[in-house]
Amino acid sequence: MKQYLEVGKLNNTHGIKGEFKLTLWCDDIDYLKQFDVLYLDDKGEKPLKVISVRPQKNMAVIKFEGIDTIEKAEQLKGSILYGNRDDAKIDDNANYIADLIGCYVVDTDTEEEYGRVVDVLNYGSCDIYDIESQGKHTLIPAIPDVVKEINTEYQVIRIKKMKGLFDEN
Repeated sequence: MKQYLEVGKLNNTHGIKGEFKLTLWCDDIDYLKQFDVLYLDDKGEKPLKVISVRPQKNMAVIKFEGIDTIEKAEQLKGSILYGNRDDAKIDDNANYIADLIGCYVVDTDTEEEYGRVVDVLNYGSCDIYDIESQGKHTLIPAIPDVVKEINTEYQVIRIKKMKGLFDEN
């Protein structure tokens, strides 16, 4: 499992005092507010101490220690931010997308393997798992009627096949 997960992108500067507009790649700003430190790399070697985070429309405005001018902020514009998974809590029944990608999808009744999760999409009502097998993609809704068990430790997602979910030929 990845220790450092992408939380967003520093889209642009905000004002002249070193703040940034951050596009959130995590669930919401409350999740982001759990972090005292974010990183400019996925190994945790380039820390930035978070001074403040506040919502602005569908983004966040974030300020870091030591970045107090627009000139300093300009140097980091476009950077991806990472958070250490140990620094934040998620609900017991929630999973990080990074942990779902690569999981095998298996039928709960027949043990038939349908492929691996290559992406997790969301268009509003629920997550949708993009399952790939032999170059063919199938989208399945991540709803309780279909997804019966997720075990990211063993990289297995067990599903109950519904009529029409996979091609019936």
